[in-house]
Amino acid sequence: MTSTNGNANGNGNGKANEKYLTPITPDQVKLEIKDPVDPTALAQAKAIIAELRSASSSSSDADAKTDTDTNTDSTNASLSSSVIPSNLINIARRLNDIPKESNTYVVTKEECQSAYDNLDDVQRQALINIHNRVKAFAEAQRKSVVDMEIDIPGGKAGHTVSPCKAAGCYAPGGRYPLPSSVIMTAVTARAAGCTQVILASPRPALITLAAAHIANVDTFLCIGGAQAIATMAYGIDAANDHGPMIPNCDVIVGPGNQWVTAAKSIVQGYCGIDMLAGPSEVLVIADKTANAEVVAADLIAQAEHDVVARAILLSDDQNIIDDIERNVGLQLDCMPEPNKSTATQAFQQSFAVLCKDVEECIQISDDIAPEHLEIQTANAAEVGKKCANYGGLFVGEHAAEVLGDYGAGPNHTLPTGGTGRYTGGLSVFNFLRIRTWMRIDDQSASQGMVDDSIVMARLEGLEGHARASEARSLTKEPAYKKSK
Repeated sequence: MTSTNGNANGNGNGKANEKYLTPITPDQVKLEIKDPVDPTALAQAKAIIAELRSASSSSSDADAKTDTDTNTDSTNASLSSSVIPSNLINIARRLNDIPKESNTYVVTKEECQSAYDNLDDVQRQALINIHNRVKAFAEAQRKSVVDMEIDIPGGKAGHTVSPCKAAGCYAPGGRYPLPSSVIMTAVTARAAGCTQVILASPRPALITLAAAHIANVDTFLCIGGAQAIATMAYGIDAANDHGPMIPNCDVIVGPGNQWVTAAKSIVQGYCGIDMLAGPSEVLVIADKTANAEVVAADLIAQAEHDVVARAILLSDDQNIIDDIERNVGLQLDCMPEPNKSTATQAFQQSFAVLCKDVEECIQISDDIAPEHLEIQTANAAEVGKKCANYGGLFVGEHAAEVLGDYGAGPNHTLPTGGTGRYTGGLSVFNFLRIRTWMRIDDQSASQGMVDDSIVMARLEGLEGHARASEARSLTKEPAYKKSK
């Protein structure tokens, strides 16, 4: 639920009588599954993708367009099957992905290596540690699913597990650089066994370049938004004056802004995607034993992501709600900018619910299915086991959600907006294909299965299926022979 209560504080001055977490009652909490694809962003993404693939787009035409007036002329033009490099450069310049004087859509491996080498020892070791933990977890996931086979009448059936070839990974480059997203996406793709890993991130910071180096990215696209998603989906079919050939990625993953999400909605089906992610969110279940300072810090940490992020508190104790509210104000008051303003605005759609007991907290949490779920109660492990719907679970005071953000092991790319009811976060499984097979070694032993197939095919009205089954029968003459 998005809070619209006018009492929500908007100035971050830490006054106890101004609410950051708008108080609402349990019956005001509604399961609100919003479409993560913004209609305006979708229209703009469609126009950008059409322009990328339009042979009729010229440099002068492209330079004359703005973010919002990209017209639909190119939509009606003949579209190339892949992205046209010169069009990509024009759009990347216009949307400030690259400097006006830049003539390439990639960052070289040498630049990434240099960025890594120029980190100080503490920064480099932190990056190494995070990489190693994420890699270890992803490799353990990969080992958890294996090829298998069973006996069937007259033969064998089974499945094989194999990675897709080319993975496209997106790391945001807007409000804050997110090298952790480089690690979470690219390292996971490598652990799955993908042989080609393409990364896209606009205006990359040096730490983002360093993360790309340690993650062993094959190609770094220094572009963002819909143009990045389209380039990874449709590829660039040959090396050119602006950069190398880009393969069509089989799967595209990673968080991004509304244009990234819109573009992913357009290309899904042509290639796989991980999810259509909406605004980030955290939900904390806290009882009277919770540490109010710690809970407040965790709520602020989520709120600083974006002005549309949500921080949600569920508790059975009014005193702890009040204490957490007070600590949110105090801690926000000494936050630097732009973090303070971003978080303060995010709190306008954040809320707190006083529940009759922890069981009601669990019920409401399951209805919301938050991206991040923290349990800060007595017997936190037992409470966590009772929770059914979430993206990532963080059990106990010391299991901070931010530790998940920065590489405890599990992936930080998680389902938002209630989609945790039916899906999980990014993992090696997003890059794997489980394909089934069967064979018949003993035709005689398979006859019961053949007879069943004949009966079922005719019950479904599929005579061709029935006759194809009869062609394998040792006792029944196929109908196509009887009709001669």
